[in-house]
Amino acid sequence: MNKDKKTLWQEAIKWPLYSVAVMPILISAAYSLFINDKIIISYFIGFIIASILILFWENLTNDLFDSETGIDEFKFHSVVNLVKNKKLISIIAHSSLIIGLFIIFVISLSVNIKIIVLIITCCFLGYLYQGPPFRLGYQGLGEPLCWTAFGPFAFSASLLALNPLSNNLSKIPWRESFLLGTGPALAITMVLFCSHFHQIKEDQKHGKISPLVFLGPKLASQLIPWIIIFIYLFQLYTIFIGFLPPLCLLYLLSFNNAFKITRLLRKSYNDPKAIKNLKFIAIKFHTINGIGLICGLLISWLY
Repeated sequence: MNKDKKTLWQEAIKWPLYSVAVMPILISAAYSLFINDKIIISYFIGFIIASILILFWENLTNDLFDSETGIDEFKFHSVVNLVKNKKLISIIAHSSLIIGLFIIFVISLSVNIKIIVLIITCCFLGYLYQGPPFRLGYQGLGEPLCWTAFGPFAFSASLLALNPLSNNLSKIPWRESFLLGTGPALAITMVLFCSHFHQIKEDQKHGKISPLVFLGPKLASQLIPWIIIFIYLFQLYTIFIGFLPPLCLLYLLSFNNAFKITRLLRKSYNDPKAIKNLKFIAIKFHTINGIGLICGLLISWLY
């Protein structure tokens, strides 16, 4: 395997993207420790593994679905273009999904059956994004689906799985998941939004009405700073009302990456080559923002 092939495989695996799978669980775990002074470690580890497997399924099937529309014709780091065996990719993808859901199902039987229902809903939302006949991502609805899946549903499932008192809970913790997950989920959604900037022409060619196709790169680039400001203000609001401890202001450690995103877009919003890696800066913003919340919760729990 030559160096170029290795680089393509690294791009295909997209390992930094898996922070979006584990971050809702890590934040929920820190919150559960802060509130309940306890989490069940085996469920925590199981949930992490299952979430990675489910996101692996989604990434592989998205490549499969894109290959059907032809939008990834020149996407050389697509797994489909690298492996050239759709049947094998499909078997691996669906095996990953089945194993992940089985782990969640076992946790649900031990804790609360609502957990598996919430996670299956997340999977269905993920399928709606690219899967036929829906392909709602081609209608510009990928971002709302992303926020819903990685926000209220993912955080509700995580909070139920990690709360030692979940056996006695009859209600899904929607309020807690909304307050805890809105900011991080919006940061995840911004990663998806930023991933469109360098492929507007390809999206237009294949009839994909992404938000960037609809808004245009200039207007979309001007929207990003407001998204970041809303994330920060909402998280500040959760601290102000006493839902999160003051030390969660450590989320502001992500400011440097927020600045990098806005500066790059201001200078190069219409230059696909210059902003090709924009989504990875957005991932760093999302990750560091989440780590700031986690550290604030853990320090407050310890002291």
